[in-house]
Amino acid sequence: MNLKNIATACLMTALSAGALPAMAQDKSASKTYAYGTHLDIEKVLSLTEDSGQTCGLVNAQITYLDSMGEQRALTYLKQAANCNNEGG
Repeated sequence: MNLKNIATACLMTALSAGALPAMAQDKSASKTYAYGTHLDIEKVLSLTEDSGQTCGLVNAQITYLDSMGEQRALTYLKQAANCNNEGG
């Protein structure tokens, strides 16, 4: 191997290593639900919501696997879980 090939290999390795965190960040990025959004949910991994003491709308997030096995996240609005404890 000559110096040019070694330098090229090192550059490609460095660029690949820099791309990994960017790809991981894209996988964890959450989309926001809008009416009519196509949902391709094969398996739910987690359901979370913002915590709060009042009853009302809160941001919630579902993390799931789609039919291709890719992990996805979706943010949406929902009624707070503590509203279910109130009478009426």
